[in-house]
Amino acid sequence: MLGKKNGWMAVLVAIVSVAFSLSAQQAQKAPLTNGDIVKMVQAGLSESVVVATIQANPADYDTSPNGLIALQKAGVTQNEVNAMVAAQQGANGSGAPGSPAANAGATPPAAPGPRWTMPSVALVQNGGSQALPMEKTQLAETKTKPQSLGSLADDSAVTQGMQAGVSDVAWGAASHMNSGIGGSAVEQAGGIFGGMLGRRQPMVTYVWGVPGPASANVLQTTLPQFSVSFANAPGVNPDEFAPEIVRLTPAQNTCRLAGATQGKQDAASHEAADWEIYSSFVEDRVPVKLQKAAAGEYTISPQSPLYPGEYAVVLRPVSKHEKVSGGDVARAQGPGLMFDVLWSFQVADNAQ
Repeated sequence: MLGKKNGWMAVLVAIVSVAFSLSAQQAQKAPLTNGDIVKMVQAGLSESVVVATIQANPADYDTSPNGLIALQKAGVTQNEVNAMVAAQQGANGSGAPGSPAANAGATPPAAPGPRWTMPSVALVQNGGSQALPMEKTQLAETKTKPQSLGSLADDSAVTQGMQAGVSDVAWGAASHMNSGIGGSAVEQAGGIFGGMLGRRQPMVTYVWGVPGPASANVLQTTLPQFSVSFANAPGVNPDEFAPEIVRLTPAQNTCRLAGATQGKQDAASHEAADWEIYSSFVEDRVPVKLQKAAAGEYTISPQSPLYPGEYAVVLRPVSKHEKVSGGDVARAQGPGLMFDVLWSFQVADNAQ
């Protein structure tokens, strides 16, 4: 009798073990969501780890336009988003409820919209075009008021800030940790600004520039023409921006300044879109001829021949009162991206 009872107990233990095993397997196979990816990104996991995790697990992602914009604002990179979209497409095609396989005979879903692409600029000449490399600006802070880029070029705090760098490491950390470039990321990169800025000064000058005394893109024409595309820039309404040409100001043979404006000392850590960054922006704009082919698609050229020197194609708000998030500027994302990139070129001394 005891042996028979022990036998039943063994069977019961086996059944319970199988049930727990199946439950564990099901828990392990629970699909990942947008929230899971955001948590990994904000925890500082590397892009390669996040992408590998996405590829190795079932998907239940919100890849609607609003869902993608929310991911981008949370700091999820383009490669991570691409992996999520691919995983979700695979899940939708696997026979899961709501997928084409499960709904045979149903109306096919609409074709997906165009994928995000970073803004681009190309020099148009001789019936062809040559792409210019997109350059990420560096951001420095100073107490000097932004009366002109020339006065800021003589400010050692600006040039030191550019040299110390908001490095790629700091930018990467800011994009994954949701931190502002004006805060701890800058202090880690150079330790310049912490002692320079006093608490009694709530407003500081933010200065954008690119490293190096001269552009590698040397043009032999004083009337260059460029094609500009930012129609599918991530998180950007292309109708709210337009390209411009600005003259860059060399600063102590270390960098070239593109623009400056004032803002609150902690503006780069704010997530709310409340910074009228362009309302009092200082830059040396060149009068241009602008032809709009479509939203985010332009051809631009100077109205008159350019003098020899350093210039750049930039993207600027149509409205001077466009408000952006300081956090977006710090992470070079969404509307903030438009202030943080440019395409530099040099008009040669012998250009015609």
